[in-house]
Amino acid sequence: MFEKLLVANRGEIACRILQACRELKIQTVAVYSEADADALHVQLADEAVCIGPPPNKDSYLNVANIISAAVITGAEAIHPGYGNLSESATFAEACEKCKITFVGPPAHIIARMGDKVEARRTLREAGVPVVPGSSDVVRDVREAREVAGELGYPVMIKAALGGGGTGIRIIHNAEQMGPSLDAARAEARAAFGSGDIYLEKYLPEPRHIEVQVLADNEGNVIHLGERDCSIQYRHQKLLEETPSPAVSSSLRRRLGEAAVKAAQAVDYRNAGTVEFLLDQRGKFYFIEMNTRIQVEHPVTEMLTGVDIVREQIRIAAGEHLDLEQGKIWFNGHAIECRILAADGDRGFAPSPGRVTRWEAPAGPGIRVDTGVGPGSTISVYYDPMIAKVICWEQTRSGAIARMEAALRGMVVEGVRTTIPYHLRILGNAYFRRGEVDTHFLERRMTPAEEG
Repeated sequence: MFEKLLVANRGEIACRILQACRELKIQTVAVYSEADADALHVQLADEAVCIGPPPNKDSYLNVANIISAAVITGAEAIHPGYGNLSESATFAEACEKCKITFVGPPAHIIARMGDKVEARRTLREAGVPVVPGSSDVVRDVREAREVAGELGYPVMIKAALGGGGTGIRIIHNAEQMGPSLDAARAEARAAFGSGDIYLEKYLPEPRHIEVQVLADNEGNVIHLGERDCSIQYRHQKLLEETPSPAVSSSLRRRLGEAAVKAAQAVDYRNAGTVEFLLDQRGKFYFIEMNTRIQVEHPVTEMLTGVDIVREQIRIAAGEHLDLEQGKIWFNGHAIECRILAADGDRGFAPSPGRVTRWEAPAGPGIRVDTGVGPGSTISVYYDPMIAKVICWEQTRSGAIARMEAALRGMVVEGVRTTIPYHLRILGNAYFRRGEVDTHFLERRMTPAEEG
């Protein structure tokens, strides 16, 4: 096991990784920007190193500074968390060259699965159902219109190296293709350094279902069930739950088998998430694989009792999986609400500022992951998510009731939060019946409910 590990991230995920390291008796190093000098993750670590000014590109995305921090502190491993450099093959390769263990899959696997076109091709050949779409990068408008004509409108333009909804456009006819293609390419180039795009058939009213996998260095692969991540605003998830209300035990088995097959097809290592779209007929299709820990991993941990972050570190240290598929139990129901410092009634506009009062809910079946406390400053430079509230109960209705009580008891003053908006989601009749899809907010949250 490692003696010292550097956490190359900030906020709640940095605090979460630090907790796992404490349990494993690993010394920790935090990195921070000048804006985060007093942040909670800095206070919790054994050592801390400033890596630059507040803008992400100068600090949390600065590969040279992070590697230097690991070298000068003697850290043997780096955990990237999620976001930032977590899916950067360049960063993983830099770690490998400096003989620092990257807690995640090898660089070549990150690169392979990060290229959505290559990932689709690989998994199609492995027999995993894939959303119908172009077999390669689309080169120009003429080719795009030909592919769309074969697929049938509507179609989606997607960035080949994309994620988080960036570069996505929905096209309903040939006339929209030219301007939308140019806009999507420009957006993708600015965000990912590549303007490569591809097309997928647009599936109306799908659910977003993802499956957590763990794979060790000896070829052992297991899945930890599915998460329903359909409640989204502009492709950004707001609420996740497991198990999905739409997934039967037989469908869960088939989803799990497909996810394991996907991981085996690329000789995957460490924790990963295989993402699918589930249509109204119960058919599922692969869309991408996230080669990192997910924001919503706690719901799976609450349901299965498996500490996914600890397993990531163990696998990276060369230990084998002690878990067996047949011994994974899916017990009860878990829901996660991502609490943002944002105004849900006004397009989720960020609400930076200083937290003047902070009271987190507590009790049986309640977990709060956060990097914020009284006096914390919510910066304009970073993602506005300030906490994740996760609730577990034996039934879905029980988990909803517990979440409602937890959010009503949560006090955050000094900034606006999405707590009122989440309460409206939880009280929505369609949500309570489990009738959700990726367009839930615009179709089911009426103006009156949105305030």
